[in-house]
Amino acid sequence: MTATKGLEGIVATTSSISSIIDGVLTYRGIDIDDLAENATFEEVAYLLWYGKLPTASELEQLKSKLDQYAAIPSEVVEGIKLYPKDTNSMAALRTAVSSLALYDPAAQDMSKEANVDKAIRLQAQLPTVIAAFARIREGKEPVAPKAGLSVAANFLYMLSGDEPDEVAVKALDQALVLHADHELNASTFAARVTVATLSDIYSGVVSAIGALKGPLHGGANEAVMVMLEEIGSPDNVESVINEKLANKEKIMGFGHRVYKNGDPRAKHLQKMSQELGKLKGNMDLYNMSVHIEDIVTGQKGLKPNVDFYSASVYTTLGIQRDLFTPIFAISRLSGWTAHILEQYDNNRLIRPRAEYTGPSNAKFIPIEQR
Repeated sequence: MTATKGLEGIVATTSSISSIIDGVLTYRGIDIDDLAENATFEEVAYLLWYGKLPTASELEQLKSKLDQYAAIPSEVVEGIKLYPKDTNSMAALRTAVSSLALYDPAAQDMSKEANVDKAIRLQAQLPTVIAAFARIREGKEPVAPKAGLSVAANFLYMLSGDEPDEVAVKALDQALVLHADHELNASTFAARVTVATLSDIYSGVVSAIGALKGPLHGGANEAVMVMLEEIGSPDNVESVINEKLANKEKIMGFGHRVYKNGDPRAKHLQKMSQELGKLKGNMDLYNMSVHIEDIVTGQKGLKPNVDFYSASVYTTLGIQRDLFTPIFAISRLSGWTAHILEQYDNNRLIRPRAEYTGPSNAKFIPIEQR
């Protein structure tokens, strides 16, 4: 047996949910460009869960269920109020999702119908949890979800208490579409490994959140914003980035293990960043990002991935930096749960082997001789 570091190039399972072939990302065979330009996030979630785009009546039924499930138990809200004020946002989300399972009477029901219902319930509740956490740590009371709003609109509403404008809703909705699934990424694989033991869907999602928390996965967009804040203004881009490259520092938001010719999602977020900058009358973040891309791509041949421009998009929407990765989780939950459902449908315990590199022929030494 020979190990492959990071399982790079290893095909671990079959899946009909999403694909990356020759640099083209599809959900259920539909090109991400087509979905980003034409579909709502709710349509995409339905597509991932059910394998087809919804009819008008099916979409209305899904929206009705999302409205029905969006409120979270008061016990979970009270628990969030007990978190330390400096709690990491992803740690808070991980803990809250685990506690949601305690108040779901169907948490241990492993029937297909119950698991699909739990996927919808979690999709509805995650934005409520994140918005509640964001407000509580600022000393504010949570805002209850409002029926009739989309997932994107409801999240922005619960975050601020004001109904968001259409441009902001469209921007966030498109970002959710772009992040919904991405084949067998680290967090999705973690979810599938967990539920392959026939553990419950909540456990699978908690495992996925733990994997997404890392800066080499979901935390990359937050790291991009840290870099933009460090640079400060468009005038400083060239000197700061050249110094980082000279010192062989990693420039976050560039390169991807799967995409060698650029992440197809990045162009949509770049356009969104530009449009929001114009709307808000401040192009600094967009201009800085474009200049950074020119330098890094020119010198290293690396192209931006989905995280790079999402940082400026979320910041221009007025979202705090440490909520970027939880927003990623709102979107990716649709993909995680689709993969969990697929794993349950054709399950086999995921148990790879390891190439042993330790000592051989070692002998036990009695304690008095050590």
